[in-house]
Amino acid sequence: MIFRSSFPPVDIPRVPLHEFVLGSAPGRGRAPALIDGATGQVLTYGQLFDQSRGLAAGLHRHGIRQGDVVAIWSPNSPEYAVVFHAISRLGAILTTVNPAYTGDELAYQLKDAGARLLFTTAALLDKARAAIATLGTAVAIITIDRADGVPSLAETLVNGEPPAVTIDPDRDIVVLPYSSGTTGLPKGVMLTHRNLVANLLQIDAMESHDSPALLGVLPFFHIYGMVVIMNHGLLRGAVVVTLPRFDLEAVLTILQDHPIAIAHVVPPVVIAFAKHPLIDRFDLSRLKWLFSGAAPLGSELTNALEARLPIKLRQGYGMTELSPVTHYTPAGGERAGKVGLLAPSTELRIVDPESGADLGAGESGEVWVRGPQVMKGYLNNPEATAITIDRDGWLHTGDIGRVDAEGYLEVVDRLKELIKVKAFQVAPAELEALLLKHPKIADAAVFGVPDEECGEVPKAVVVAREPMTGDEVKAFVESQVAHYKRLRHVVFADAIPKSPSGKILRRLLRA
Repeated sequence: MIFRSSFPPVDIPRVPLHEFVLGSAPGRGRAPALIDGATGQVLTYGQLFDQSRGLAAGLHRHGIRQGDVVAIWSPNSPEYAVVFHAISRLGAILTTVNPAYTGDELAYQLKDAGARLLFTTAALLDKARAAIATLGTAVAIITIDRADGVPSLAETLVNGEPPAVTIDPDRDIVVLPYSSGTTGLPKGVMLTHRNLVANLLQIDAMESHDSPALLGVLPFFHIYGMVVIMNHGLLRGAVVVTLPRFDLEAVLTILQDHPIAIAHVVPPVVIAFAKHPLIDRFDLSRLKWLFSGAAPLGSELTNALEARLPIKLRQGYGMTELSPVTHYTPAGGERAGKVGLLAPSTELRIVDPESGADLGAGESGEVWVRGPQVMKGYLNNPEATAITIDRDGWLHTGDIGRVDAEGYLEVVDRLKELIKVKAFQVAPAELEALLLKHPKIADAAVFGVPDEECGEVPKAVVVAREPMTGDEVKAFVESQVAHYKRLRHVVFADAIPKSPSGKILRRLLRA
């Protein structure tokens, strides 16, 4: 049984992403496009258009050509959008890197993506240089702000047109974010111009309310912030107010001072709005909706939020490999505990993970999706691509869900092994490989356990060769990974339960 969207199909133009998003920017001229919420710096639509064009021309002088990979390792700022659309103009590919990454994690992504150039900030410069030094290949650096001895974004701008390039939106990749998919180590997700143009149209068809401003606190390196906030906001002519990191008081100040009707957030932020005493100190009268994504929220938290504040909670669903949206809750269509309706031009199947049989409404099975937002594949990894996308174009999400009689999806479980910590992906395999490097550890398994603040956190089961403490295990991991990947719990066991093929039986560990 195939579920289809109740919304009319979208007509996807064959245009590059930058042309689709910023095509009307010159006409908006002095209207603010992005505001730095920390400094008050304003970037107008005219400036965004001119600077992205000038940066594209400057990068061409630096030797960046169509198809080259450029990385950006930076917190949110107005300049993030300048870099993003300059790379699109050149027909190059932008790989977005989590600014919380360690040097080792950065080096892995730079090498795997084949990046030739890195945009970063002065604060991250020393770590970037150290990471690049381990690669054995040259990666140039440009800082978004200013730092001694390194060319800056402002110095790279050229007052001129970049060279004309012919972009095939159906085939040419525009962004290369990294995701662990349903399992394994992070992999480059190849998203084409058409993927993102299609998804922006799909979101636009389901979002009936125009918010004059949007909150840009969710990181732009992540597909949610990149597409749903930054690019959809710019497409609609809104002003995106950025913050470099989450701080509740700063977020509340922005919501009080700017005409933001829809604030895009993740579950831990919803928890803060429902429970934190600081909320009562701010005037949030212009806020009509919190829109939560990246992980599903149950009806209990929804009810607690709506009992405290005169706002409604809306949810969406998707993943990096889906550009990201497949389900979205329109204004006025809120359903507690549901992640929304199927996006236009998108098909859905609910499949029994044991038998492979299609299931109907009200039955729980793996969520399969097909549509124009499905990724081109994983970079240099045809095996993982074939596991995730079958021959008929269905992407197997690894999530267990069911569709109700109205067509709303409820996500009820996860087949995939990923741990979601504050909406960030943590791959158990990555932490297990790291743990096995410790000379005292004979075997290890990692899985997620519930946590009220973070949604889930990583827990390790360790088989030790010789006596050691849980704190020793945590400290070993902490020094080598981003903060959200750190182990929160460690227990010791005599053996790790595994299948005859050697696969870790995580469900037994959870039980």
